[in-house]
Amino acid sequence: MKNRYTLFVIMVSVSVAVLIHFPELVSLLDILEGATLFPEMEPIDVASEVLFTFISLIILFEVNTLLFHFNQSAVKITWQKMLLSLVLTWILSSLLGKCFVFLHHTFNIPAIDAMVHHYLHPLRDFIMTCTVSGSCYIAYLIRRQQEVVVENQQLQAENILNQYEVLKNQLNPHMLFNSLNTLRSLVREDQDKAQEYIQELSRVLRYTLQGNDSKSVTLRDEMEFVSAYIFLLKMRFEDNLSFDIRIDKQYDDHRLPPMAVQMLIENAVKHNEISDRRPLSIRVYTEGEELVVTNPVQPKLTATAGTGVGLANLAKRYHLLYKCEIQITENKYFTVRIPLIPNAL
Repeated sequence: MKNRYTLFVIMVSVSVAVLIHFPELVSLLDILEGATLFPEMEPIDVASEVLFTFISLIILFEVNTLLFHFNQSAVKITWQKMLLSLVLTWILSSLLGKCFVFLHHTFNIPAIDAMVHHYLHPLRDFIMTCTVSGSCYIAYLIRRQQEVVVENQQLQAENILNQYEVLKNQLNPHMLFNSLNTLRSLVREDQDKAQEYIQELSRVLRYTLQGNDSKSVTLRDEMEFVSAYIFLLKMRFEDNLSFDIRIDKQYDDHRLPPMAVQMLIENAVKHNEISDRRPLSIRVYTEGEELVVTNPVQPKLTATAGTGVGLANLAKRYHLLYKCEIQITENKYFTVRIPLIPNAL
């Protein structure tokens, strides 16, 4: 990316250096016009002017890059910075022009001495100023747009990966066996509950399969899905698994990545012992503009190492979507805090 920016600067500088001295270059081919407008002008004089203009443009680009970081899309370029860039570039361009005149008179460096050429200096300074500041800003916008496209592609990939992981966990043989086994027991004991279980299972699978094409969902929608998922877990673990859900309604329209809360609950169930001897209680609550999921650490006797894909995926989606991070703490309790994003953002 840095090489492309450098190449862009060189190409613009060469083009502008040639075009800005186009009248002199044309006059070299027309002897009569050259004698009238630019008397005693030699090709070496024009070449020297073009070369110095090119060097001046490179210096102006470099100064703007160092001071305003136009080559870094993470830096926000405001209109105040653009105005400051224009003023400084114009002043520096004028000083570089005076420096060239000084070198010409002091060291006899080839240059064009025609009066019309000197009259055009302010106009050329203005053109160089607009070209440098404008080109830097355009390069900055292009870089930002490219990074937005890349981030959207990464986010889409992360969402697909998340949907795949959730669906795989729901439909893997062990989970499917547990779900069908629970359903079989309910059919024998309570057909009304069995029907409700089928409805909630279909809600979970439908939400998972649809994958929420949107990159984020409201907390209200996410918790409706989570309630169906919790119902399935309660049917399976009965009184050995309990939930304390306290969601402040004022955050219902705040947004978060789809299936974020479900993944955190699933993570707690997957990695902790849930039995008559050691029931598990999971708390889900809002605290400020954060949603907290916490549970006591109760490692299984036959613990299996987790892949860490779920939490890593959630952290990456938050970074790509909202430029913020999730917080994970572990001691006696495993706690994950995820930001709730105001709907206006």
